[in-house]
Amino acid sequence: MIQKIALKKGFDSIQEYWSPKIAGELNSQYVKLAKLKGEFVWHKHDDEDEMFLVIEGHLEILLRDKTIVLEAGEFVVIPKGVEHKPLANEEVKVLLFEPKSTLNTGDTKSDLTKDHLDWIDNT
Repeated sequence: MIQKIALKKGFDSIQEYWSPKIAGELNSQYVKLAKLKGEFVWHKHDDEDEMFLVIEGHLEILLRDKTIVLEAGEFVVIPKGVEHKPLANEEVKVLLFEPKSTLNTGDTKSDLTKDHLDWIDNT
C-alpha cells in the first residue's frame, strides 16, 4: 500500500534512544527513524554501508582517525568495514537508509543491540 510518512508523527512515537523504528521499505532496504542521545558503541558493518541523515540536532560520528560533525539537513555514508561510533550530546533525530539485514550495532553485541525492529504506526 502506498502511503505518505509523517516524520514528526514518526519521531513523536519513538520513546527510546538508540532504538530505530522502520518507517518504510525501498529496494530491499529499510528507511528507519531513530532518536539518539549519549554515546553509542564502537562498531562496523562488514557487509553494508550505513547512511545517517540528520533531521534535527547535532550528531558527531567518531572514526578512528577523525570526527564527522553533522547538522540538520546533512548526511554521511559510512562505508562497510569502517569502525564508527555515533555521539549525540543532546537529542538528535535521524533518518537511516540501510539494507534489511543491517544490525544497529554491526559486529558488536551490547545492551543497545536491537535484533528485532518495530514498524512505526503511521495510522
